Order: sequence, then structure tokens, then C-alpha cells
Amino acid sequence: MAERPRPVAVAPVLWRARYRATPWWARVILIWAASRVVTTALVLILANVQGQNPWTAASPRYADFANMWDGRWYNIVAVAGYPSALPFTVDGHVAENAWAFMPGYPVVVRLLMVVGGQPWAPMAVLVSLTFSLGTALLFYRLMRRVLDPSTALFSVVLFCVAPLSPLLQFGYAESMYLFLLTLALLLLLRRRYALLFPVITVMALTRPSGLAFALALGLHTVYRVVTRRQDPFPVAERVLAASVTGYSLLAGLAWPAIAWIGTGSISAYTDTELAWRAPYIGYQELIPFTAWFQGGVWWLGNPLGIVAVIALILLVGLVLFLPPVRRLGVDLRLWLASYALYLLAVFFPQSSTFRLLMPMFPLLGALAQPRNTWYRVALVLAGILGQWGWLLLCWGVDGADWTPP
Repeated sequence: MAERPRPVAVAPVLWRARYRATPWWARVILIWAASRVVTTALVLILANVQGQNPWTAASPRYADFANMWDGRWYNIVAVAGYPSALPFTVDGHVAENAWAFMPGYPVVVRLLMVVGGQPWAPMAVLVSLTFSLGTALLFYRLMRRVLDPSTALFSVVLFCVAPLSPLLQFGYAESMYLFLLTLALLLLLRRRYALLFPVITVMALTRPSGLAFALALGLHTVYRVVTRRQDPFPVAERVLAASVTGYSLLAGLAWPAIAWIGTGSISAYTDTELAWRAPYIGYQELIPFTAWFQGGVWWLGNPLGIVAVIALILLVGLVLFLPPVRRLGVDLRLWLASYALYLLAVFFPQSSTFRLLMPMFPLLGALAQPRNTWYRVALVLAGILGQWGWLLLCWGVDGADWTPP
């Protein structure tokens, strides 16, 4: 008796065929949209139980809830600009003020406010959402330079569900900055040095970044000179790479110079930034490479805090040489090292440090490389749970302002 033919599972075959026929940008948009639905639901749940606070009434609308904390400072910049005279505390120190917040993001929102006739809150959310989608699309293209399509796409998934991804739809400059940074890194990998000039200009006026990117560009240039026998580096390219490195250095110093001109105080910007760490360690001079050790002692005491910071530095150095990170290529690793060194030099560790680590997002490409299904599902769930934890810890206001986002 003839054996009956086995039934063919048509649906999975058709699904795989349709998936393969879907363009990469459509897949990225679908991932981004699904992640925004999840994140928005988490934000709305927390907003519904949020009590009255310095920024909103109880149970605020989404747009109002998304513009608390530093979102109010960006709002002030958009509608009132910067003070010509620095404010001072009763004991004579520079107080917190708008000079700590660069104009790139509030200027874009302000333009839309004028064109659309809408207030700050909804326009800020719209701008951040738009740039977050642009970042997701560019991030895929960036990861495709170093990873296969499947891994690059999962890198985008991790970016979209990362614990701090709610900031991608809040009234903060991070979304716009990450878009510009991803574009700059993509241009660097493509060695389109001339196109970096305008990107660096806007990027350095959106978030502090010029100095870190200048270091990455300088190391990139040195590496290309050293390896020019294997990878030709014509003189014209060398001049252009060195020029954009110097330009990025100047761009990194531009905002402190503008603050000096605007206020008449040469240290206006750094004094303003130091005001934010004063509640922890008091008013002190900015001495590079000391803040993390000061923070370690403040959080953990001495000598445990010093030991913890040294161990963290060694751990970051080790991570940069792990095989999955090495597969990201030299240029992305140079950026990671440069930005980590920049953070070590100038920032004080506290709850905002989670947000300041966002520019190290290329590391998600290393996390995305294992193909085990359970591993990937666990990472996605961990990201979503991390969002809820970060929202509870850093965004929701419970009357104790010790964990600013």
C-alpha cells in the first residue's frame, strides 16, 4: 500500500517567505512601534498613580508626565533662552540654571511649536519619538556594517526595549543626540569624513559629546596611519581625518565658550554643571578624573569606594576585549573606550549616570550575538522589566528627590 504524503505546514512556510520579502526598514519600524506600545503602557500605568509633584498635578496626562525633571529646563530654554547673569546661592556659589542644557533639542522643539501652534509638552514628545525612530533605523545600518542581518535586527530590538528606552519618548535631548551619534558613527565607519563636520556641529550643541568624539576620531586616525599598509590611507584622507578631529575638539569647547560670552564668566558652564553634584559632595573645583572616586567614597565609604571604582575601570577595560565586543570592529570599540574615558574624567556617578551611559549603546550589538531563543527572550523581558524598574526608581516622584533621571 502506497504511503500517504505527509501534510505540508503551509502557514509557517508562507510566514517565512513573507518575512524574508519584508524590507529591513519595515521590520525595524515594526519593532520600534511594538516597543513604543509596551513602553507607553508602562508610562501610563505609572502616570495614573503619580501624586502631585513640583512638575504636574496628580495623575497627569502622558505629555505632562513625559516632561518632568530636566524636561522643564529644556522647556525654559525653548521659551526664555539663557540667563545673562548667573544665579547664585545664599552662600555665593553658582546655582542650577539653564546653561547646563544645550540648545539643539529645545531649538528644534521651539520651531515646531511656532509652526504647529502647539505647546511644549506634546511637541517635545513628538520630536523625541521621531528621532527615536530615526535612531532605530540608523542603528540597524550601523550594526549591519559589523554583524549579520539577523543579529543586527536583534540589536535594534534590544535598543528599543532597553531599560532607559522610555527616555526616547520623553522631553529630553537623548533621543535627538543618539540619532546624531549613530549617524556620526555610521559616517565614521564609512569613512565619510567631510560629512561629519555638520553632524558634529549639531551633536556638540545637543549633548556634551565633542571631546569624546574628538578622542575617538584621533585614535581612529592614528590606527589608520599605523595600519596603512594593509588598509591604504591616502594623504588627502589623512588631512581630512585630522581636520575633522580638530574640529570636533573645538566643537566640544564651543558651548563653554558661548556660556562665557553670554554671562561674562569664563567658568559659567563648568560652575553650572558642578551645582548639580553639590547636594552630594558640596561645591568643589572641577578636577578631571576625581569625580568617580569622590562618588565612590560618598556612596560606599573609604576605602571600599576607591576599590570599587578601580574594579569598575578594570572591568570596562576587560569588556572591550571580549570576543563579542571585538567583533564590533575597531572604530566602535574606540568610541566606547573614548566615551568611557570622558565619563571617568568629568562626570559624578549618581542615578543620572544610567542616562549618561546611553551613548554606549553599540555594546548591544555584542549582547545580541548569541542565537539561543531562550537567551534572546530573556534579554527582551529583562529590558522591559528594567524599564519598569527605572521608571519607578528614577522617573516617578514620591517626595524624595534623591534619584533624578
